[in-house]
Amino acid sequence: MELQFKLKAYFKTSADPAPAKDAIAAHIEEANNSLLTKGAPEGQGAKVTEWKLGEDRIELVLESGRYVRVHDAIFRLKKQLSDALGKKFRIGIRGVEVESFTILVPAEHELKALKVPYVKSMQNLEGGILLELEVGEAEMKNRVPDRILTLLEEKIEAAQYGAKAEHWNLLWQSESKEHPFKEDPTQAMLKEGWLKRGASRGQWIHGPQSTKVFRTFEKIVFDELLQPLGYREMIFPKLVTWEVWMKSGHAKGIYPEIYYVCPPKTRDPEYWEEVADHYKVTHEVPTKLIKEKIGEPIGGMAYAQCPPFWMYVTGETLPNEDVPIKVFDRSGTSHRYESGGIHGIERVDEFHRIELVWIGTKEQVVKCAEELHERYMHVFNDILDIEWRKARVTPWFMAQEGLLGLAEGDVIGTTDYEARLPYRGEDGDWLEFQNVSINGDKYPKGFNVKLQSGEELWSGCSGVGLERWAATFLAQKGLNPENWPEDFRKRIGELPKGIRFL
Repeated sequence: MELQFKLKAYFKTSADPAPAKDAIAAHIEEANNSLLTKGAPEGQGAKVTEWKLGEDRIELVLESGRYVRVHDAIFRLKKQLSDALGKKFRIGIRGVEVESFTILVPAEHELKALKVPYVKSMQNLEGGILLELEVGEAEMKNRVPDRILTLLEEKIEAAQYGAKAEHWNLLWQSESKEHPFKEDPTQAMLKEGWLKRGASRGQWIHGPQSTKVFRTFEKIVFDELLQPLGYREMIFPKLVTWEVWMKSGHAKGIYPEIYYVCPPKTRDPEYWEEVADHYKVTHEVPTKLIKEKIGEPIGGMAYAQCPPFWMYVTGETLPNEDVPIKVFDRSGTSHRYESGGIHGIERVDEFHRIELVWIGTKEQVVKCAEELHERYMHVFNDILDIEWRKARVTPWFMAQEGLLGLAEGDVIGTTDYEARLPYRGEDGDWLEFQNVSINGDKYPKGFNVKLQSGEELWSGCSGVGLERWAATFLAQKGLNPENWPEDFRKRIGELPKGIRFL
């Protein structure tokens, strides 16, 4: 099955087009052989398959494949007929009215119905999906059918992507290690008073002991990676607006996972008086009433830490001698409404991360990633002494934009670092606790950042998740410092006393 467009529409005319019937027929025949095939491979242009005249209209049926799509073809034809009928017959074409518009899209998998603007119906067929659109002249001019097709093709690719295994390729794995500690580290930390649950979903309050572990991880990252490799510290915003997510590409699909931010409609105390009075009387916060008094979401809390950084360089040109630019942020929490349920400190809605970002030429960006891989290997092997592996993966947010595959020689993509969690057993899932991504020109293009020489700019990023590092290290080494590697013990020193309760 091939991609097929079919449009049934008519041109509204200022007078009865019957006197121009022969001229219309000649122009349609000529268009089918030239105008509607221009720019398409031979035999793959658009075509008027049926037409007839009414008292105030020219009725048409157009069909096409991927090239010279029917919503483009009809405007080519409109212009040609308008010129011809106006000059010789004084007949004007006032507009285009659409009676039906369908797209037949090849697909191996069935999809659930789309709930998007302008899609009237969607039907799964053998080998394809039939879309019926509800569009008019304005929507066709604004290329709405193209965007709907792109959306559907992305969903088809996503379904195929989810069914494949080749988006994970093992690159390296450490030797197996003995792990005497078999407990879930979160439960062990709770039992020892290292942490307590926060008031919000997927949130933890870390006591002095686990906080000292986190700060030691940060110091290791600073001493072994950031300082030797020349990364400069910045502070990235933690409230991210739609503008940022639109430019970064995240606006295509982050909606189920972000914590939304809605400002009050006004700061006037009188406007909010009934909310405060309601609480004073009932001792209940009137959330439904609050919902009526807040504005539309302006964005959300930081979901991926690096996109807000790009507003610092958006629209700018970087000097040749200043790249690669290497920066990092550790200024606050990130927030993600996790799917599939939260678990322990490794799957949380509020988490702490050091985010590394680098920008430069393709060669520079690849080199920066290689340097990080070397330093991470040193940290995980020589300082933390954990059992881990790394794999090349295809993140869907990049795959859907055609940015990468897993073919040999591809450099765009993500390398995930995964560690064994002994308490899950020999066959248990490994935990992804670290990553390094080469994002190609995705962000420089999205935020219109250029290099002085005109050479293409690339970027990369790497997130150090402190909760994931702790979950990995403590799952393998336990909570007793005597069982920790000597190098790590020297760096952390003596653990502080916890807070006691009666």
